[in-house]
Amino acid sequence: MRSAAAAAALPALSGTSQADPTPRKRPNIVVYIADQFRWDCVSAYGLNPMKVTPNLDGVAARGVAFQNAVTNQPLCSPSRACLFTGMYATQTGVWTLTTPELGLKPDAVTLATVLRSEGYSTNYIGKWHLAPGGRAKPESMGFVPREYRGGFLDLWEGANELENTSHPYEGTIWNGDGEAMHYQDIYRVDYLTDRAVKFLRQKQEKPFLLVVSQLEPHFQNDANAFVPPMGYRERYVNPFVPQDLRFFPGDWDEQLPNYYGDIKSIDDSVGTILKTLDEQGMTDDTIFLFISDHGCHFRTRNEEYKRSPHESSIHIPLLVQGPGFNQSRMVRDLVSMIDVTPTLLDAAGVKAPSTMVGRSMLPLVNDPAARKAWRQEALIQISQSMVGRALRTDEWTYCVADPSISGKHPYSRNYVEYQMYNLASDPHQLLNLAGRRDVPKLVHYLGDRPDMEVADYLRERLLAHMAEAGDPPAEIKQRRLYP
Repeated sequence: MRSAAAAAALPALSGTSQADPTPRKRPNIVVYIADQFRWDCVSAYGLNPMKVTPNLDGVAARGVAFQNAVTNQPLCSPSRACLFTGMYATQTGVWTLTTPELGLKPDAVTLATVLRSEGYSTNYIGKWHLAPGGRAKPESMGFVPREYRGGFLDLWEGANELENTSHPYEGTIWNGDGEAMHYQDIYRVDYLTDRAVKFLRQKQEKPFLLVVSQLEPHFQNDANAFVPPMGYRERYVNPFVPQDLRFFPGDWDEQLPNYYGDIKSIDDSVGTILKTLDEQGMTDDTIFLFISDHGCHFRTRNEEYKRSPHESSIHIPLLVQGPGFNQSRMVRDLVSMIDVTPTLLDAAGVKAPSTMVGRSMLPLVNDPAARKAWRQEALIQISQSMVGRALRTDEWTYCVADPSISGKHPYSRNYVEYQMYNLASDPHQLLNLAGRRDVPKLVHYLGDRPDMEVADYLRERLLAHMAEAGDPPAEIKQRRLYP
């Protein structure tokens, strides 16, 4: 049962408190996106002893930390489309990195379009990566035309492909009128943070949505390295190595000090924004949500850093504080990227449009009994590295792929079992169970379907999720490696 205080803190859809029939001010919303940020780098989750994230740990201590959050697409552009629309990547039309043909549609229904229709100002700072673009169209890497901004129509200071228009200590973003804003001799994270602070210090006539979208700790592609602020690498020489990395070759031994330096810069930035909200007297009226678009496996699972079904790719941090969330608790239920926008709308007292297939997580936050009705499953779509589909449950990861076609296709009709991991017994995903005949010995994990083999059960559930996401009918061929 939730407490009376928790019930009173949750806004009803009418914009009034459940305990108080008088109208209440709708909360401001700040969404902070870090790029390629491993969930287990947040010390509050209890897996990393480095203590690099004191400000994020503070958000977790005050608010809600979702321990089992996953992205629905472990790649920059598609995951952001999922985040803002509450839909699967293929439903948004952005299933791979944006190209001259692919980008978020001008008529897309997003967190920003809905909140703006409810009287919010909608503001964006940083990396976008959702407008039609790509290296075949270099001019699209920077300025984003108004129709491709996903409803962020008030303050706009960003770049479509920030990694291609900037470096850690020099670069360019563009304002809403297309005027270039050049920075130099200031670290990129700090520059974008300063822009957010400037916005927060201005007088606000309306409730606002502000997205701060950082590139860090994303790999700086043309430098072939993670690049932290000067002096930060030295703080983290000989660092803690997450256990899933230790068993595999990759570049983690070289890159982890830099990566931790980037993580620290993000945490410093979060601290600056939270301090500004406090100084402006807005903390109690503002929902602050921290998330990443995907994780980072340091080239241990494929040739780059994500685009795989492994926890290091799909498991993301998700921390929230503010009105309706200040409950100092950890939610262990499985949630996914498409659930974030419906949750924020619910917390603002706004009904989510029918286009959004994600669900509000507020019932899980406010009533532990709600988990009985919560489906502990998530669909992950994988592109570019392969055309793949994966089902993540609270205990299993099951992935299929079509090796015969390019990863730039949105879907396939013919998949083959590729990977299957039991997360309860193998949290670091060392033993691929796909195709093993001894897997039926694990049927006792299934609970509601004890008569089925694990692979059969997961295949059935994955196909059901694919149908819900609008995929065409497909066949999944069983893999038998040990006849």
